[in-house]
Amino acid sequence: MNAGTLPLAPDWGWQLRRAITDLEGLERAFRLTDAEREGARRALAQGLPISITPYYAALADPEDERCPIRRQCVPRAEEAREAPGDLRDPLGEEAHEVAPELVRRYPDRALLLVSDRCSVYCRFCTRSRMVGQGGGARSLEQLEPAFRYLAAHPEVREVIVSGGDPLVATASRIRAILERLRALGTLDTVRVATRVPVTLPMRVDDELCRALREGFGATWVMTHFNHPRELTEEATRALARLVDHGLPVMNQTVLLRGVNDDAETLEQLFRGLVARRVRPYYLLQADPVIGTSHLRTPLSTGVAIFERLQGRLSGIALPKLIVDTPGGRGKVPHGPDWVARRGEGVTTFRTFRGELADYVDPPEEP
Repeated sequence: MNAGTLPLAPDWGWQLRRAITDLEGLERAFRLTDAEREGARRALAQGLPISITPYYAALADPEDERCPIRRQCVPRAEEAREAPGDLRDPLGEEAHEVAPELVRRYPDRALLLVSDRCSVYCRFCTRSRMVGQGGGARSLEQLEPAFRYLAAHPEVREVIVSGGDPLVATASRIRAILERLRALGTLDTVRVATRVPVTLPMRVDDELCRALREGFGATWVMTHFNHPRELTEEATRALARLVDHGLPVMNQTVLLRGVNDDAETLEQLFRGLVARRVRPYYLLQADPVIGTSHLRTPLSTGVAIFERLQGRLSGIALPKLIVDTPGGRGKVPHGPDWVARRGEGVTTFRTFRGELADYVDPPEEP
């Protein structure tokens, strides 16, 4: 299957209704390997569900199991493998749940889970324990305990609206959630975490953008592009519509084995995002979710990539390399050590060219 053989209807509802959700659909779209076929059977029986929009399926190579799009959305037999360090809930979200659907791991911000549905279920999903498990979009009534908690804790200044994907819902529902958050009167910003511009870009219409812009005001959109092949004409139009409506857009990329674990691919992706007025924000070490070890890279891979990208990309195109530490202890920056040696008042740095340069501290105040 490719873009030339699949009808790419502009209607996002059409895309959701015709999403690939079973083995038969996968067989029609791809020449499956035995490992993929086994992975699909397991996923349908007991694992993370399958959902792939026709649009996103059309970006994948129907013949090559190594395709970077295919690796993100088609199950594999390796998902049954549990590696050392794997966790069901790697970020400790259940332990840090302070109200139903509300997770607080930091003093000043909280995570609001407004749905368990996505247009595409990524095989590396941090929340594979709960997405696609039923319930769909949460109503305002279901979220009311979370709103009451936020009202009682004005030190929480920011809410990340996530799920599932919050934008796989009507504009009126999205606006209602944002307006309820605005009515608290205690929040500075809201972030909406979504993969819709990647997997369902026709969803991004003017009505949705107005709901995002007007519902809260200081709303930031956090996208999730992992490979330059995802920067299609449709995705470009979706991003342009968001930005032109006054919505800041930032991107979080997950470092994935066989998808983007080389400097050339990530350089192309980050340059492409900046050209579309999207700021690369994080390059995330993949979380140690059970069944994802075949998609994760060693920490040294990200460090080596950043050594190559430093100096080759401008500051606005180079994200932070981040590890979200297991157990919900928070994100930490990670990367190359550019300090060659430290002396009394003098620090010697190794530059991206491999040269050594001294920085001399100023004298102490008398």
